Amino acid sequence: MAAEQPLDVGAPNINSPELWAGFLLGVLLLLGFDLYLSSHRGHGERFREAIGWSLFWIALSLVFGGWLWARYGGEQGLEFFAGYLLEKSLSVDNLFVFVLLFQSFAIPPEHQHRVLFWGVLGALLLRGTLILAGVALVHRFRWVMAVFGAVLVYTAAKIALHRGEEQRAPTDNAVVRFVQRHLPMTGTIEGPAFFVRRGGKLWGTPLLIALVAAETADLVFALDSIPAVFAVTDDSFLVFSSNVCALLGLRALYFVVRGALMRMRYLKPGLAGILLFVGGKMLLYRWVHLPTGTSLSVIAGILAVAILASWLRPAPAD
Repeated sequence: MAAEQPLDVGAPNINSPELWAGFLLGVLLLLGFDLYLSSHRGHGERFREAIGWSLFWIALSLVFGGWLWARYGGEQGLEFFAGYLLEKSLSVDNLFVFVLLFQSFAIPPEHQHRVLFWGVLGALLLRGTLILAGVALVHRFRWVMAVFGAVLVYTAAKIALHRGEEQRAPTDNAVVRFVQRHLPMTGTIEGPAFFVRRGGKLWGTPLLIALVAAETADLVFALDSIPAVFAVTDDSFLVFSSNVCALLGLRALYFVVRGALMRMRYLKPGLAGILLFVGGKMLLYRWVHLPTGTSLSVIAGILAVAILASWLRPAPAD
């Protein structure tokens, strides 16, 4: 893993204000375009549309990573791709949560896109803050790497050993209970609105509770996935951009895989294996220095084996 070091005079600076500003502006424009299309769609996300959008976001990330490679060097390109693949695979936990949330609150397909869009937008803001704090910690206190690694190894063991917990919808948490206690809630969905007014009083809808539950669940996942990316890079821009690119395609990916997601019986063990690998690497950061290409290959290999095994031996349908 390459740390952020002073670059040679005249070499492009991957943490330049211009690159940060350009990337953030591009993300905002893409999110605005996505919101515009969704507001004029008038129906739930169709399968073919979701495939098209998923391919678009993946292709866009690959093109961006290729541009980083050409502009800033092969090591930076590899670190971006390794971070992107790692975050993309770990974000599958978010998809499981979305499935369970929509089932728990009976959110109809035509309103699921709205919850997903604002959920992903909130996750981007939350993770941006956590990433900046994490980068500052890692650069100032190198031993934090070992702490992050221990957390990931613990999470991997919990995923592997407590499979019964993975089916519980994250609707019963302190934040959700706080919102339900302090804001009157409607018993039914009121179209695409998160809030409605009744008798001059503001009421929340089940879409709002689903959004709050999704955001609080993402906070838990972020505490795992963000430390994990430090196993392949601690460059602030690469950590942030790989996270953002992985999350941008999450909404469309949900509509592609939601039908098969719960039958991918070996996906969770595969994610546990990835967390165990990156956590072990971080625990042993003083003695083990794997090339970024090797880390990328191991992550891709574990994910490919888990998907293939799930496809060959899917979980029985309910």
